[in-house]
Amino acid sequence: MTPSPKKPTNWGRISKTVSFWILVLLIPVAFLSYGNGREAAAPEIGYSDYRQQLAAGNIKTATFTDNVLSGQFNQEVRISNRPAKKFTVRLVNGIAPKEQEDLYKAGVKTAAAEPRANFGSLLITMLPYLLLIGFWIFLFRQMQAGGNKAFSFGKSKAKLLSGDTPKVTFADVAGADEAKVELQEIIEFLKDPQKFTKLGGRLPKGALLVGPPGTGKTLLAKAVAGEAGRPFFSMSGSDFVEMFVGVGASRVRDLFEQGKAHAPCIIFIDEIDAVGRHRGAGLGGGHDEREQTLNQLLVEMDGFESNDGVILIAATNRPDVLDPALLRPGRFDRQIVVDAPDLRGREGILKVHLRNKPIADDVSVTSLARGTPGMAGADLANLVNEGALLAARKNHDKIFMSDLEEAKDRVMLGAERKSLVMKEDERRLTAFHEAGHAVCAMMVYGNDPLHKVTIVPRGRALGIAFTLPEDDRVSVTREQLEARLVMAYGGRAAEEIVFGHNRVTTGAASDIQQATNIARRYVTQWGLSDTIGPILVGDNEQELFLGREIQSRREVSEQTAQLVDAEVKRVAFEAHARAVAVLTEHRALLDQVAMNLLERETLTRDDILVLKDGRTLPPRTGPDFPSAPAAPLAPPAVPTSRPVVPPLLGGPEVSPA
Repeated sequence: MTPSPKKPTNWGRISKTVSFWILVLLIPVAFLSYGNGREAAAPEIGYSDYRQQLAAGNIKTATFTDNVLSGQFNQEVRISNRPAKKFTVRLVNGIAPKEQEDLYKAGVKTAAAEPRANFGSLLITMLPYLLLIGFWIFLFRQMQAGGNKAFSFGKSKAKLLSGDTPKVTFADVAGADEAKVELQEIIEFLKDPQKFTKLGGRLPKGALLVGPPGTGKTLLAKAVAGEAGRPFFSMSGSDFVEMFVGVGASRVRDLFEQGKAHAPCIIFIDEIDAVGRHRGAGLGGGHDEREQTLNQLLVEMDGFESNDGVILIAATNRPDVLDPALLRPGRFDRQIVVDAPDLRGREGILKVHLRNKPIADDVSVTSLARGTPGMAGADLANLVNEGALLAARKNHDKIFMSDLEEAKDRVMLGAERKSLVMKEDERRLTAFHEAGHAVCAMMVYGNDPLHKVTIVPRGRALGIAFTLPEDDRVSVTREQLEARLVMAYGGRAAEEIVFGHNRVTTGAASDIQQATNIARRYVTQWGLSDTIGPILVGDNEQELFLGREIQSRREVSEQTAQLVDAEVKRVAFEAHARAVAVLTEHRALLDQVAMNLLERETLTRDDILVLKDGRTLPPRTGPDFPSAPAAPLAPPAVPTSRPVVPPLLGGPEVSPA
């Protein structure tokens, strides 16, 4: 059984404090001793002056030690123009019997002093050295504090998780079942290696967690640390990189030396793409600090010396920039994909984040999970937190479903900007614009179900028509792409139909950008154009400094490029024409949706279905919805001329009204 790692002590901090206070107390003591020593020091006189004062009977006492005689005068004597009561005199051959006899005859009290060290003089002598040593100790402690270890550049900055660290287990992780199974096998290998080695298996050298940001890669590593029960070293890829060349490689060596000392153990490197990027990238040489660090990491993982018992787990969201030598088996034996969770995974993640919170009975985790497609674990955690904050803001004692729904709209669409005041003409135009999106979403087969449409500004948008898929989608059909194009052009088409071509606004800029991107990929990447055919056109999107494309090369001819541009334009124009035809056919529904948007500001799918059936929406009640009659809506006259609408790429034939 491996002993648990020692708990970190505070000796460094205690010794630093003690050294500081000793230095503070030492300075006044030294000055006091120095002052007392100077005050007690007696001036030295010559031997002839001493004999003269002795003959005059002016010496009161005398104390001698070896060849130095010190004493006191009866009357003050000026020595070096200063009055002195004490004196010292040096005797050449020490105190002689004749000298003692002369002192005795003169009536001087004599005594022999024991030779002893003067602490004051000794302290004064040693004070400069003590101050210098204390200053260097203090400076060294300061440089060693935190991460600025002046003499530890090459030491690893990995943190060894101790036993008192709060543990995260696999019970706290949801939505990544396959990744948990892969990592659980590594943990079982550490706990019971004979189960696998008896069949010839060996301990995996490394596992690479790959996935988009926020999907829980670091959380899975924390769960491995909590489940393994073995020493766990954790650090970031940026901790290796230093301004001095060779420091990163030294830190890699020190990290694996620590790992071998605690084997079997786990080393986790987060954001390994900071140090594992493709070698020879761009125009640089091979002596770069990052490349040297990567080379040392490759050698330590699978080099001449084996690192048995050390498992490396790394995480990245940029596997495309990693060096191929780092990804090969023998270094990273497993690449574990941690992707965005599906419906069941999102439901599990929401349950994990809601389990310690007071929840009302009307909360449906399944419905909430269905309405959050594409969200990662971090997004769902943020959604639950926002719901709790909204509930607290409304003074609720529990988190209700309305709080979570409002939080979902806040996370997905942005916060409402009700303080933004728009003119009535702009508000009316926004209502028709969003109504055009909503009607196209409802009436063109292939679009996702409409979730809600609002003219309340959210984020940077003045209004939003938002759709949600009914289930998780892996691929998109040609029909769905064409329907998405029609919906994107629905806002501009509604402006043209209701207000005319001369009064269209710039509000459709993001819609046009989205539609153009879809149309270009429709033609160049997805092979859905009958004119271009199923070929890839213009695949030159490599990053320059990955070492793959130093110079951009021409992949298509001028004729093909012109043909692609014409085809993209045709797809976009036909989608716009089809949106005009759909809204012209359902002009009454367009007017009704816009009228109710001006009155209510937000409509749901159920509200639009009621309007589609020719019914009137019931009035909203409550303090947030005061009863007020709706303003009569008088839309501008419909222009008489309508464009001819051809069918869109095999879509249903639509005749203009």
